[in-house]
Amino acid sequence: MSVSEVLRQAKALTPNQRKELLKSLHELVAKDDQKPKRSLFELAGLGKEVWQGIDTDAYLNELRDEWDQAT
Repeated sequence: MSVSEVLRQAKALTPNQRKELLKSLHELVAKDDQKPKRSLFELAGLGKEVWQGIDTDAYLNELRDEWDQAT
């Protein structure tokens, strides 16, 4: 069915039916535009390979030393 056919049929509706159709179309389009909700938990473990082989205590101590030198 083409858009022009739908419009032709919509012209045959009463004003209240057109409003109902418009509301239904709006809801349909709004559903299409909705993005699925995402969760921060999906990021768990992302980039963990970057930290492999790094001593976290030593790394944190380096950062603290840099902060101490900056002040």
